Amino acid sequence: MEAPTPITQDLVLIGGGHSHAIALRMWGMNPIPGVRLTLITDVMHTPYSGMLPGYVAGLYDFDECHIDLRPLARFAGAQLIGDRAVGLDLAQNRVLCAHHPAIAFDWLSIDIGSTPAVSTVPGAADYAIPVKPISQFLTQWEAIVQQVSEQPQNPLRLGIVGGGAGGVELALNIRARLRQVLQQAGHLDTPLEIHLVHRGREILPERSPGMRRKMQQILTQRGIQLHLGETVAAVEPDGLRCESGRWIECDRPFWVTQAAAAPWLKDSGLATDDRGFIQVNDCLQSTSHPQVFAAGDVATMIHHPRPKAGVFAVRQGKPLFENLQRAVLGNPLKPFVPQKEFLILVGLGDRAAVASREPWSLGPTPWLWRWKDRIDRRFMEKFSNLPEMRDEGSGVRGWGLGNKTRPSLPLLLSPSLPLPNTPTPQYPNTPHCAGCGSKIGSQTLGRALKRVRAELPELRREDVLLGLDAPDDAAVVQVPVGRVLVQTVDYFRALVDDPFVFGQIAANHALSDLFAMGASPQSALAIATLPYATDAKQEETLFHLLAGATKTLHAAGAVLIGGHTVEGAELALGFTCNGLAEASHLLHKGGLRPGDVLILTKPLGTGTLFAAEMQRQAKGCWIEGAIATMLQSNQTAAKIFRAHGAHACTDVTGFGLLGHLVEMLQASEPVGVQLNLSALPLLPGAAETLQQGFRSSLHPQNLAAARWVQDWEQGSPSRSSEIPADILFDPQTAGGLLGCVPAETAPDCLSALHQAGYPESRAIARVVPSEGDVAPQGWSQRSVRLV
Repeated sequence: MEAPTPITQDLVLIGGGHSHAIALRMWGMNPIPGVRLTLITDVMHTPYSGMLPGYVAGLYDFDECHIDLRPLARFAGAQLIGDRAVGLDLAQNRVLCAHHPAIAFDWLSIDIGSTPAVSTVPGAADYAIPVKPISQFLTQWEAIVQQVSEQPQNPLRLGIVGGGAGGVELALNIRARLRQVLQQAGHLDTPLEIHLVHRGREILPERSPGMRRKMQQILTQRGIQLHLGETVAAVEPDGLRCESGRWIECDRPFWVTQAAAAPWLKDSGLATDDRGFIQVNDCLQSTSHPQVFAAGDVATMIHHPRPKAGVFAVRQGKPLFENLQRAVLGNPLKPFVPQKEFLILVGLGDRAAVASREPWSLGPTPWLWRWKDRIDRRFMEKFSNLPEMRDEGSGVRGWGLGNKTRPSLPLLLSPSLPLPNTPTPQYPNTPHCAGCGSKIGSQTLGRALKRVRAELPELRREDVLLGLDAPDDAAVVQVPVGRVLVQTVDYFRALVDDPFVFGQIAANHALSDLFAMGASPQSALAIATLPYATDAKQEETLFHLLAGATKTLHAAGAVLIGGHTVEGAELALGFTCNGLAEASHLLHKGGLRPGDVLILTKPLGTGTLFAAEMQRQAKGCWIEGAIATMLQSNQTAAKIFRAHGAHACTDVTGFGLLGHLVEMLQASEPVGVQLNLSALPLLPGAAETLQQGFRSSLHPQNLAAARWVQDWEQGSPSRSSEIPADILFDPQTAGGLLGCVPAETAPDCLSALHQAGYPESRAIARVVPSEGDVAPQGWSQRSVRLV
């Protein structure tokens, strides 16, 4: 089997704007082996600006007008870092993040859009709703819609500050949506005021006089009150105060004014214009730092300045992709000249639209809306229906970093794009050794550990006699008198592509065995497999991996005392974890007693969700929800079980809920369990992916536990539950605890778990007396009945 191409370069994209979305799709169809692609974004769904007003008007649902970045990143073979960039270290070529260690790059592209400039107006930051970031705007808009739905009899006054295309279209679509809500509630006579405030004497200053007159007439006809030539001087809780002295009463103002840039761009040392936007040349390359590119609203082309509009961001996607590939391959960049004139189609919220291209305008008519709708849906289909990509003779393409071939499929928007005919980045062409020759070099390991110690506060334990701070052939730990040493080991391949997050998940997973037995974590040894790469790239991966793991270990009170690292085809990580406990206080799997209640602390579904995600069939929000649960420690839950008199406990992991429940039955005196299938908590999306047939590769083996379920072959009546019975066999990564507590303490135990941050905790089963040895078809010893 041919080894993957080693990683030699890092290309990092900040932001998931229109230009980057297009570039990611094109990169997925034309990858460059040896280049590790990374996307950093704190917004996992990119709203398409062309359809956003229609979403406000209720004409589209969320999925129809948002690009789901997680499956797109998987298609592109990109690492996805769910975090917000807050700065750049351009001397060291690193991206500084809010909640993540700095990320190194060789090449960087920025597409984070813009925000309305509200900071200079008193009260705007406190009381106005900026339309960007759009995700935050949509949350507040839906809250207003909900409020009107619940209290349709209450008058409502809304203000919109900014009379450009965005403000005008927003005003019309807000009006359409709220009138629809009021009509459905039978309160169309409820007073609804919408005020549009603009400092200019005319709206739409960037459009033709005919278009301005047409749109002003439409606004007036629809009862939207115009306040032209007014500059907002202050935003107050109940209205807007203008420089002229005019007072405009409104309950909530929306801010759709001139765009502003994130301050950290200028602070990083990049050349910017007077508003803080990155100055780029005709190749979309920073004029001050050639390793940095930028596109979309965040960029200003110094030779071809254009308005901050989505149409230009879309057009920049293809040339950005071309020049990023040319830069990586060392080829000359290709200049790009944006169009001067462009067509805009303004939706009015009622399935009619107006068209404008200098100097003419047309509409409003329904057929213009249908045309606009067709254009927008065709664009979005390119991201919702990504093409199948295959390696030669190997079925559906994997997504190991840099391990991709160059398929001959058409490119988005450019079927005939010529790719640079240049050799891929070079790496020493020597076979990868086995045995100790596969170890990671000591210098690489040392530098990574040094960075981890600098990144995280040091944690010392007196019972660790020799650890990483005084390395020897082996670590030495002390077991205090009266305590026993509890040990466990886990190791698996990465199921997420962010090594920092994966390090946390893997450590959480390994520690859960200690928590389930009532032990306190003391120390851990790590074993890691790093993808083939240059020394510098392996150091970077190892640093993020161990930083994540160390963060979780420290939070649990444990220290990393050593480990072993090798290189291989893909990222993997595991731990031997050591815990301390009093022998008499250990919790075991056995101990189920008739009358006890079984409580599960986390929802199920990681196996099926990630099986679907591997085939790009899981929504990004589903995977984000799964990651959030995997990052949650079981330590507090274990303490709560102990405080409520738990008789037995285990963690639900690879063998699935039923497999681990059967282990508890086998270790206990003969008892039975009545399992309430409908009480099982599921992760969002898990029921859907199971119904669509997505199963973990371990699922068939886990299915063997079905023989412990009474009447499984005949089909138990409870199999008609809305909860798919196959969830019983779904392997969990960093799953919850399954605790057995007395019936009298179960309600208080559940309440404590909910208050401690385990909101999906459920009482899922009851232990019942065994009915003795009877025929296999009946209730047998140590069996499960679904109810």
